[in-house]
Amino acid sequence: MDRYELLQKITTFPLIAGTLAESLLSGDFRSVFKGQGIEADEVRHYERGDDIRSIDWNVSARFGTPYVKMYREEREMTVSIVLDCSASMYCGSGSVTPFDQALLSAGLIAFSAERAGQRIGILFFDQDIIKVFPPRKSRSHIMAMISAALSIEPVRKGSNLGAALVGQGRLLKRRSLVVVISDFLSVNWEQELGDLCRKHDVIAIRVRDALSIAMINLGLISMEDPETGVKRLGPTGFSSFRSAWSEWHRDRLSAWQGICRRLGGAFLDIATDADVPSALIHFFGGRGGPKRL
Repeated sequence: MDRYELLQKITTFPLIAGTLAESLLSGDFRSVFKGQGIEADEVRHYERGDDIRSIDWNVSARFGTPYVKMYREEREMTVSIVLDCSASMYCGSGSVTPFDQALLSAGLIAFSAERAGQRIGILFFDQDIIKVFPPRKSRSHIMAMISAALSIEPVRKGSNLGAALVGQGRLLKRRSLVVVISDFLSVNWEQELGDLCRKHDVIAIRVRDALSIAMINLGLISMEDPETGVKRLGPTGFSSFRSAWSEWHRDRLSAWQGICRRLGGAFLDIATDADVPSALIHFFGGRGGPKRL
């Protein structure tokens, strides 16, 4: 999908965002998106029956009498996206690449967050962290993020998802909703994702080529690893090859889902032939039972 086609799709997202924002605020993720924490607002004198755990010891020591903290519910949630821009994201069997789907997902989530009154930020990475947009509230901010994503050229080889997750964790000062969008073709990211899940609400969105699960007969085709440049011939005319190919990718998908489940993150798999708005609305709205633990 070229830049013009992507922008055409993205320009419709402010209209669709209302529907997704409704799903975000009414589905299984409503507590995450509205903000589920509480923060100290003021103090008052301790009264009989108050929870001693709410005593503000600093204030109490200063005035020589016990004071307790008063809390108010946090309603503003930072939504931060970690977007994979490595070379493998730009390769696919059709006109739509995993990166196209990733950017469409990021764009719709960003517009929906803006519609729901939340701050939105993004981190781009490949082998290193490429660029960071701190969380802000504005449609122009979102368009600047999308424009930056479209201008990225996959030059460096490799994908360091683990380093990107560590970097994102250091940037966030309070509990946030973190959406990681990647093909997860990287190594040594599990511990970093687990650390992020312990401090934040994390959604992992895996984007993949449609033929990764359902390989078809294309005859003898040339395949190239975009990260290493290694080339191999794929005899897709043989049913045994297609079966082994699909089984390997299904096993990899199952393993990824198992990791996300064990670490406590929500997860969604999106193929290049999927309709992104429908997939996200279905996922966040909970109509299909979002895989959240």
